[in-house]
Amino acid sequence: MSRKANNTVRINAGDWRSRLLKFPDVDGLRPTPDRVRQTVFNWLGQTLHGLSCLDLFAGTGVMGFEALSRGATQVVLIEKSRAAYQALVDNKTTLKATNAQVLNVDALQFLKQNQQKFDVIFADPPYHQGLLDQVLPLIKTALSEDGLVYVEAEFALTDNADWQVYKSGKAGNVFYHLLKTAT
Repeated sequence: MSRKANNTVRINAGDWRSRLLKFPDVDGLRPTPDRVRQTVFNWLGQTLHGLSCLDLFAGTGVMGFEALSRGATQVVLIEKSRAAYQALVDNKTTLKATNAQVLNVDALQFLKQNQQKFDVIFADPPYHQGLLDQVLPLIKTALSEDGLVYVEAEFALTDNADWQVYKSGKAGNVFYHLLKTAT
């Protein structure tokens, strides 16, 4: 199935409710479905006032921009694809999202060099590349105390020595999870 080059995804709630984000045709780019986003932000709380967020593998940026729309203080969006990165910059400009920082860098490289702590981290790596196993240990060092990690994957995650699956769901072929560090 081919998509048009002028794809859009809608922000669900907050200051930018119903605003459309444009994104390019990039192989593997999958916007988080509306219903899944609504569930995730219900889990996180309807507002994210005062929270700092990281959107790894940002793609369309809908998770990060949705977080800003709902009051997050800052969101850092990480995207390796040049075309998707440029669309994120354009959407940031359109929304006048001054609290968004958009970086055109590999997510693993970013995490290895990052010194900042985030309250919520969104991680939706490309499927079937084994990236989640590489990303989760690095995410732990970027997460603030009591922080939460949202993960989308092509398989269900289970509790392990490092992570507790706090909440989870499935929509079609997408498994989505809210993780917290294991105690």
